[in-house]
Amino acid sequence: MVNAWATAQQVIDTTGVSVTDQQLAQAQSDIEIFSNRIYPDKDRMRTRDLYWLGQAVARQAAWLAGQFGLETRLDATQIQQDQVSTTLQGDGLVLAPMAARALKRVSWMRSRTVHIRSAVEGAGPIVGDALSDGSDEHMVWAPYTGGP
Repeated sequence: MVNAWATAQQVIDTTGVSVTDQQLAQAQSDIEIFSNRIYPDKDRMRTRDLYWLGQAVARQAAWLAGQFGLETRLDATQIQQDQVSTTLQGDGLVLAPMAARALKRVSWMRSRTVHIRSAVEGAGPIVGDALSDGSDEHMVWAPYTGGP
């Protein structure tokens, strides 16, 4: 039995492709590399993240089943042969397209955009670190009176 975020049956249910334990293990390893998480950490992950990791492993395993010589390929973005040219995106030679889409839905793989309030939104700028003792001169402190 392979320790993976998806089972061989889930690969069949999701993609309709039968895979071997070796292909499933390889898919798991690939997704661990791309997600920067390992299977033993599964107990510390959210259910939603485990679902998307399972989808990524299932899609990667099905894709691997149809690939030839994956581990011996060159890293390239453009391939030209017999007057036919192909340009690949990013990891197109080593990661299944649907696995890449599933990985984008894992919480730590999403955008880390931080929204900063502007003065237009009602509050002026916060000067310095509001939690440090050195910023007390910039804050107006008043005792809590229990009401609005």
